[in-house]
Amino acid sequence: MGWWLVDSETLVGSRFVVSPLAEAIAALKLLDRGTAAHPGERAWLGAHLPAYRERLAGDPVTGLLVRAALGRTWNADFLTPTPSGEGSPGFEEELTRIRETPPEAAREHLTVSLGGPLPDPLRRTDLPVRAADVVAWVWTHTVLPDWPRRRRVIEADIVARTAQLGRGGWAEALDDMRRGMRWLGEGRLQINTRDHPPRDLSGARLMFVPVTPRTGWVSWDEAVRYAVVYPCSGALAEAGRQRVPEALGALLGPARAAVLMLLATPLSTTQLVALTGQGLGSVGRHLKVLLDARLVRRRRAGRSVLYYRTETGDALVAAQQDG
Repeated sequence: MGWWLVDSETLVGSRFVVSPLAEAIAALKLLDRGTAAHPGERAWLGAHLPAYRERLAGDPVTGLLVRAALGRTWNADFLTPTPSGEGSPGFEEELTRIRETPPEAAREHLTVSLGGPLPDPLRRTDLPVRAADVVAWVWTHTVLPDWPRRRRVIEADIVARTAQLGRGGWAEALDDMRRGMRWLGEGRLQINTRDHPPRDLSGARLMFVPVTPRTGWVSWDEAVRYAVVYPCSGALAEAGRQRVPEALGALLGPARAAVLMLLATPLSTTQLVALTGQGLGSVGRHLKVLLDARLVRRRRAGRSVLYYRTETGDALVAAQQDG
């Protein structure tokens, strides 16, 4: 198995990071794969896959580059740079890491992701620029219009993971983060089930980077920064894609109806704030009204209080959706 040795100092100093570039690369991986993990991804692919395929059909070199960079078992390192973990860099600032990769380094990384020599069309010097351009296209056309919602989902996932960490320690917070990953104890973090040699992260910075597509990867800047990119929970990634039915919004008010729509899955107040973009006081007032009307219930889970729809609340939402 592939595992990392994480000392206590690195573990204590680890942090969650929001990365627009990671979200764009995750979207690129989903477009390249062309298959969906849940209905939300299916709808997104239906909207954007034809234009993506048309773009690559008109630029076969970049199409070959993308397929080579997203290898079967390893991504070309230059395409998935490790976040700096400093401040909140924007997409363009992060993209510079790809665009300014030395061409010889990009070709070297591609031989690793391919598992063999480069095909002749990729023996060129503009590979980093081409890679950056296609990632920028994915960001502009398929991610940016939905970025405020995606960012709220990412922030809600970070809230949930932080709560898990406080409730059950690293084992609970990490075990379901991505397929094949679990905390083994004694400072060992299993990254995947492949037969890779262990890596010692002592003294390095460890970051966890959530993305909304159902994909993930690991990356590192040797001995300095390591990152685990992982998918937000399916329930959270789907949350917020549902539009509030007009009649339900008229009955409850659009903001309160939006809260009720999200509670098909138990969520905390903090998560609801992140997902809706409403203030804490507003969400609290909506929840009180919904509780009094017996449309939602609440239960305690560790230090958190989770809210979820009752059968009556489910029936009210279902009646609007069926219509």
